[in-house]
Amino acid sequence: MVPALNVRTWRDDSCTVIKAEGELDMASAPRFRAAIDEVLDPPGRPCLVMDLTEVPFCDSVGLGILVGTLTRVRDARGRLVLVTAPGMITHLLTITNLDRHFETCGSLHEAFAAFDTAA
Repeated sequence: MVPALNVRTWRDDSCTVIKAEGELDMASAPRFRAAIDEVLDPPGRPCLVMDLTEVPFCDSVGLGILVGTLTRVRDARGRLVLVTAPGMITHLLTITNLDRHFETCGSLHEAFAAFDTAA
């Protein structure tokens, strides 16, 4: 049996981090979407880091959530950085040409550094 998706969120300075562990698919999508909705609920310019390094699989529903989140963050004039490792998520973004739209980093440290240099 595939482990359920575990989603943790926390604040790190002015950014919110969402870390997902497990498969991001139709079954786990509601849990993932709920965590994102909770983070993006307060008004303002979101600064969001999404750590997907422990997500070995993402289906079209999960990909749709990522695209929807990017749209919401951009509409609010915020910034979203995905933390990805070599593997399925990186490959999925590449074959769908979404790698041109998402800002990605290889680690949380790199993501925070990207926000620090933009400030």
